[in-house]
Amino acid sequence: MSAIAWTAAGSLAAWLWLLLCQGFFWRTDVRLPRRTRPDEWPSVCIVVPARDEAAVLPRSLPSLLAQDYPGPAEIFLVDDGSSDGTGELARELARKHGGLPLTVDSPGEPPAGWTGKLWAVRHGIGLARARAPEYLLLTDADIAHAPDSLRELVAAARSGGFDAVSQMARLRVESLWERLVVPAFVYFFAQLYPFRWIGRKGARTAAAAGGCVLLRTDAAERARVPDAIRHAVIDDVALARAVKRGGGHIWLGLAERVDSVRPYPRLRDLWRMVSRSAYAQLRHSPLLLAGTVAGLALVYLVPPVAVVAGLVGADAATAAAGGLAWLVMTGTYVPMLRYYRQPLWLAPLLPFTAFLYLLMTVDSAVQHYRGRGAAWKGRTYTRPDALPDEG
Repeated sequence: MSAIAWTAAGSLAAWLWLLLCQGFFWRTDVRLPRRTRPDEWPSVCIVVPARDEAAVLPRSLPSLLAQDYPGPAEIFLVDDGSSDGTGELARELARKHGGLPLTVDSPGEPPAGWTGKLWAVRHGIGLARARAPEYLLLTDADIAHAPDSLRELVAAARSGGFDAVSQMARLRVESLWERLVVPAFVYFFAQLYPFRWIGRKGARTAAAAGGCVLLRTDAAERARVPDAIRHAVIDDVALARAVKRGGGHIWLGLAERVDSVRPYPRLRDLWRMVSRSAYAQLRHSPLLLAGTVAGLALVYLVPPVAVVAGLVGADAATAAAGGLAWLVMTGTYVPMLRYYRQPLWLAPLLPFTAFLYLLMTVDSAVQHYRGRGAAWKGRTYTRPDALPDEG
């Protein structure tokens, strides 16, 4: 066998392992677990950090105001230094739509060592503490919830004994680039953090989706959230790890009626979304970056290259190994495309999308070393080990 044939065989072996041994990450049936209605509904405070969100707030905030929740619930929207009138718009929407009580406040600029979002979350939790809620719902300003969303989240947490229940909101998929990139984003996330492993007690895998996290207040206090993760750019995964380290039981799955209304119509928009945190995911390690690039190439790029090389060179072994690997890859992507209601002809294009993610990851590292890494809405965050030690 030629070197390319051995490489294609290695890619096929990797895909067979991913298919059977990575928590069945490719299945999309991990939804809110079975739940029963509690006899008494606990109090909940909803914390919404918002920075320059006037464009999406009219589609998201009314859905929170309209929550059909049988217990006490209140919303705290924290305006994180917006320049587009986000805070006043929120008040106007509350006056227009009514519903749950809304408080709008601003904490001012975050101090050194804090990301803006987590500083806003800290302020919101501080405001909520006066109500002594049993649960906190941390949700982003671009997330729209079905009227029964809060009720179902609380019922799931109570029924399963979970300290944190998180749903990965269904992202918008309308433009061509969104169709190519967005379902793959969730697919890759599930591959890194298989949902089935996250919900197991004692399992080390921990992750959450920051757009929708229902968190027991006492679990947040035990985990020192958000103070313990104040510098985290990928704050949802950091939050889940902190809760799990504190002995908490967490759950993460795909949402059915929780949707992001934020548009990413151009490739540039999606590129910025991914590249701003990709290198932080790799802990700013050149070694991990090199390993990630090599892994993406072996798993996603080798199969189509092997098929073409095998056909051109009349190398049946190479073409067969590459073709089988590509087939398994395509088959594992189909459930995610169905979840996003996208045409299945997109499945064989996953190698192209993976190549885009590879370039985004490399660009994330380049921007980091140029001093422009982890930039979002006018702020650029320093890597944690460059921050002053607060003891």
